[in-house]
Amino acid sequence: MSDKSFLHWPFFEPRHRELAERLEAWSVQNLSGIDHHDTDQTCRSLVAALGRDGWLKFTAPGEGDAERIDVRTLALIRETLARHAGLADFAFAMQGLGAGPLSLFGNAEQREAWLPKTRSGKAIAAFALSEPASGSDVANIATVASRDGANFVLDGEKTWISNGGIADFYIVFARTGEAPGARGLSTFVIEADNPGLTIAERLNVIAPHPLARLRFEACRVPASALVGRAGDGFKIAMATLDVFRTSVGAAALGFARRALDETLKRATDRHLFGAPLADLQMVQGHIADMALEIDAAALLIYRAAWAKDMGAARVTREAAMAKLFATEAAQRVIDTAVQIHGGDGVRSCHPVETLYREIRALRIYEGASDVQKIVIARSVLSALEH
Repeated sequence: MSDKSFLHWPFFEPRHRELAERLEAWSVQNLSGIDHHDTDQTCRSLVAALGRDGWLKFTAPGEGDAERIDVRTLALIRETLARHAGLADFAFAMQGLGAGPLSLFGNAEQREAWLPKTRSGKAIAAFALSEPASGSDVANIATVASRDGANFVLDGEKTWISNGGIADFYIVFARTGEAPGARGLSTFVIEADNPGLTIAERLNVIAPHPLARLRFEACRVPASALVGRAGDGFKIAMATLDVFRTSVGAAALGFARRALDETLKRATDRHLFGAPLADLQMVQGHIADMALEIDAAALLIYRAAWAKDMGAARVTREAAMAKLFATEAAQRVIDTAVQIHGGDGVRSCHPVETLYREIRALRIYEGASDVQKIVIARSVLSALEH
């Protein structure tokens, strides 16, 4: 039922349209009846299926692939998966975010050790940036990695880590002290079975996903675990988010499209005062608002993705706009869908009730909405200086 006319916008090439068609067919066959009771096992199974059938290869370039990650492809995949099943989108996205620093900055040995496994779904990746006192303020990271001969020793905590507890390895950002603030951070790849790494707490949220608080106590890793150069941690984190932040908006767009689909079905099937809901002018007004929000979000998302794919060094402003508008708009679209569904809209496990719980976190993770406003405003103001 979802509108596919956007695929003919000039942002896309024939390969994108062909991919969207294949993934739609795959999703219909593989994503019905997702088990939400054991999210750990469900996510493991989803990663395995996405890897087995070749979808995870788009999260990290491999031998024979284009040099860069194609952001339009990431966005199309996330939009489609989110429209069918939120956990499938989560499984795909976190695999990409965790593998991203290795794909973009890892050396040959690190890439060869991990990327074939993440692409095939045989290893689960995680991105460990946030801390109890440092979420969007990356420069305030307190986890320390001290040099000890040929090793580094990490001490500290990370929290709200997606795939925490089920990941095979973690990309960890820690302070190595080359300079104050953001310039003194470095990036490490740490295997889950390292004795200095423990799962301090599993975190439960309104839309269940594997999340955890990690503790590092005298966590010793060899110098070969360093990703990129010492002191490049902030650059690595921001460059990775620059690629994947747009795709958060795409996931929100997928949720919003599903909400509109469910609303259109409700409005045509449900009768009130002897006529379908869709005949009521107020309902038509709501549907118009929903469609408008969805198209505006899609334009911002695929502009940012296209700009990155065309070689823009940074799309910080464009990605922030896409992420901010798409996630906030999706919240409004889904809230309207719940209202039009009436009592069914708040019935547990109804599609729009599930969407209502799933959308909320997207306005927080990978840069909360208020932080995106700061990013956009600073970009606009900095243009006055040039």
